[in-house]
Formats: sequence, C-alpha cells, structure tokens
Amino acid sequence: MRTYVTAAIFAIAIIVASIVLGNAFMNRNKTDGTISVTGLGKADFTSDLIVWEGSFSRESFNLQQAYSDLENDKKVIAEYLKGKGITENELVFKAVRSIKNTRPTYTSEGQFTGEEFLGYILTQELQIDSRDVEKVEKVSREITELLNRGIQFYSQSPRYYYTQLADLKIEMISMATEDARIRAESIAENSSSDLGNLISAKMGIFQITGQNSNEDYSWGGTYNTSEKEKTASITMKLTYEVD
Repeated sequence: MRTYVTAAIFAIAIIVASIVLGNAFMNRNKTDGTISVTGLGKADFTSDLIVWEGSFSRESFNLQQAYSDLENDKKVIAEYLKGKGITENELVFKAVRSIKNTRPTYTSEGQFTGEEFLGYILTQELQIDSRDVEKVEKVSREITELLNRGIQFYSQSPRYYYTQLADLKIEMISMATEDARIRAESIAENSSSDLGNLISAKMGIFQITGQNSNEDYSWGGTYNTSEKEKTASITMKLTYEVD
C-alpha cells in the first residue's frame, strides 16, 4: 500500500513540475509588468535680480585718520552711485573692518626678530540689490571712474538671480512629468501593451546653468549665478503598470 501512495505522490510531483516549467517557458519573454521612464523639463529664462558687491579701503598709521579718510570715500561713492540712479533702498554699506598691517623682520642671519607695524588698513564693503539689472550692470562696468577721484575701489562680478524660481520649478516638474508619460505611452504601444496605473514618481535634481554653456550637472544640483541668461532643467522618473 505504501508503494502505491509513494508512486502517486511522485506522479503528482512530476505533473506539477511540468506545469510550472511549461508556464515559465511560455512566459520567458514577458516583462515584469512595469515600465520605468525618465522625462525632462527644460526652459530658458532671464534673471530679474542682480546683486553686485564692492569694497574700498584706506590705510594710515593713525587710526582716526584712516576712519576719517574712509568716511570721506563713502560719501563720494554714495553720491556717485546716486548720480547713476542707485536708490537708498538698493544700496547697503556694511560694517567697517580694521586690521593692523605688519610684516615680519629678521636679522642678517635670518633669525626672526618680531614684526614691524606698517599702519592700519580699514575696509568697507557695499552691496547693491536691484530689479533693474541693466542699470546695475552699467554701473559695475563704469565704477573704475572712482579711481580718478583717488578712491581705491575693488569691484566683484555681479551675481544674477530669478525671483520667480518657485513657480518655474513647478512648471518644470509638470513638463518633465508630461514628457515621461508620453515616453511611457510610446513604449507600451510599441510593445503591444496597455499603460496602466502610475506606481511611483521620483523627482530628479533641479539644475540651473548658463545658457549655451558647457557647465556640468552636479549630483547636488547646479545653481549658476554668474550668467544673466540661464537654463533650468529637472527630470522625473515615473514607473507605470503595463497590461
């Protein structure tokens, strides 16, 4: 009796294995039932906010004299910028920084003997934030005119920003999502499948680069501030069911 039971179990096992192997063979070319696609949202835009910074310095053995000279320079600079159309709301003068200027001294044998006092160096920075980008660009290019008035002014390159960045990002996400959906529909159609429900959506890094530049994208996101004309881009990875 035990022999018949064992034989029956063995026969059933063979049948089940055949069914499983047969299904595996029949479905060997089928997908796992999902499609993953990546869409791109991209747009060019022009910066609408400029930030420009500069600094000026005075040096003297007498600290009070250095402060007085720096204050006179500040007045001249403020009047100059006002004449160029810069308003009080756009201009900020920062706190004065003061350092002692020294240099090391040595004996003829090269032994350090101390430091020689060369005077006080006072520096003040200014910053201009403006929506009038072209106006400030022009001022930054012409600021060397102050050298003719005996003012040591050091200018930095302007930085450019976009105040509607949050709205632009939402627009880019929408564009990238639509682009990914169209790609998924095309893949499903070409594989004679039907696109099903959206399973997951993953947003990529928001990138801002200079237009027509060769800047590399960064894993943490690139945010170009040196160019007025910029390009924003973002990716969306979508995973759909397919039938």
